[in-house]
This record gives sequence, structure tokens and C-alpha cells, in this order.
Amino acid sequence: MFTLGQETGDDWWEVEALYDTCFAPGRTALSSYRLREDVPPVPELCVVARDEMGVMGGAIRYWPVQVGGAAVLLLGPVAVHPTAQGEGLGGALIRDTLARAVEAGHARVLLVGDAPYYRRFGFEQISGVFMPPPTNPDRILALNLYDHAWDGVRGEVERIS
Repeated sequence: MFTLGQETGDDWWEVEALYDTCFAPGRTALSSYRLREDVPPVPELCVVARDEMGVMGGAIRYWPVQVGGAAVLLLGPVAVHPTAQGEGLGGALIRDTLARAVEAGHARVLLVGDAPYYRRFGFEQISGVFMPPPTNPDRILALNLYDHAWDGVRGEVERIS
């Protein structure tokens, strides 16, 4: 059984170690990391999952970006420790934080990922939104947090300075 809670400053390096465990060594070279450099994540949407012993089993972060001047949340990374995979923890982290995003008044979410997995949360491929290269455009997925939030929002995904 895992408990979800907001990430704290004390969790930062443990979360980074989890990401190192779950992702390839070159993860920070991905284009999405260029959008995160020197930009703090959205604190209320950075969530960790800990078991009853306090061991971190999963983590998720969101970052502020903009597309065509509109505010957008960039979801990721989301990671579940290999020993906890297959238990629905990743889904719980995504559902919990999407609900938090709605409560906080955010309108739209973007991610780079596998459509078959993220479709269950309502994400769909979006055209006219461009991540920095070399991102595969088929992996750019978007979610409206309220009806039609992505309508008319198109362009390059850019860092918030």
C-alpha cells in the first residue's frame, strides 16, 4: 500500500535517483529536459508515493511551459520503481495529479509518451504543437482539463522564463 503526498525539498535527490533507476542514462539529453532547465516544477503537482516503511515507490512532476502564448502543463517524468511496477501506481499518480491540476485551475496538459498507455487517462495525439527536436510528433499527447481547452492553441512548446 502506497500513500501519495506532495514532493518536498527533502525528496528531490531521492526522486532523481528513482528517475535514474527507471530511465536510460541519457534521459537528461531528451528535448523535454531543455524545457525544464533552470525552471522550477509546479510544486503542488509534484507527488511522490511511499510505502508503509517510507520507501519511495513512485514520483511524478509537472513543469510550466507555453504553446502559442497559452499556459500549458508539461507532465513528466512519471516513474515507478521496478519492484512496484504493475500494481497501478503510475496510474494512481497520474489520476491524482490530474485531479489536483483541475482543482488548481489549470487548463491543459501536454506530454511526450506512448499513446496506448496514456489514452486511458484521456490523452490524445495533437497536431500543430511542436516539441523541440528530435521529438517524434506521434508521441506528443495532449489532454483538455476542461472542454475545448486546447482549441486554437498551436505552435512551438516553449520554456517559461
